[in-house]
Amino acid sequence: MPPNFEVVKEAPDLLVINKPSGLLTMPARGELAKEKHLVGLLHQRFGKVFVVHRLDRDASGLILFARTEKAHRYYSGLFETRAVEKHYLVAAEGRVAEERGEIDKPLKQRGSGRVSVAFDGKASVTTYKVVERHKTATVLDVSIATGRRHQIRAHLYSIGHPVIGDRLYGDAAKQARYPRLMLHAWRLKFNDMTTCKPVRFEADPPEDFMGVLKVL
Repeated sequence: MPPNFEVVKEAPDLLVINKPSGLLTMPARGELAKEKHLVGLLHQRFGKVFVVHRLDRDASGLILFARTEKAHRYYSGLFETRAVEKHYLVAAEGRVAEERGEIDKPLKQRGSGRVSVAFDGKASVTTYKVVERHKTATVLDVSIATGRRHQIRAHLYSIGHPVIGDRLYGDAAKQARYPRLMLHAWRLKFNDMTTCKPVRFEADPPEDFMGVLKVL
């Protein structure tokens, strides 16, 4: 059972939630169809909410939901026009040589559920800088200009540094040693719909993230 979510901001037009690893953002199909999901839990507590963007099930961190149709149009528009600053803390396998870098590679979704670099994919840009180095991994502050499915995971895999705990893109047997995907959305910055002023929300990585860091 995944731990409960944290309400970072509750306002008439939006909710900012700190999602734990292991909790679906939205209802899933197949073998995950009966699992609890964040949208359902929010419906129970706050009434109807509108999905603006998503986080992978095994990622943790900040995610924004709109509470009205007007807010949904506004905040979805911010994400579509790349007017939202999104930062993620990521532990990538191995030593990332460059202190800063940019991955500008088009991504295409495959039938297997994986996403891969493809010449006919959608334009995708990921930038990163090294935060700290461990024996077997590099901790990165990652920012994405686009918001493609699995973008960070697929891009880091494409340069030979899959996200620690990523059984879909990394070596499944090796990554199975880790209890979670080491990807945490720690900062969101955007212009508030009501005040038109910039607002910023931050969430420190949770204990299960920090616990894995200690053994890398």
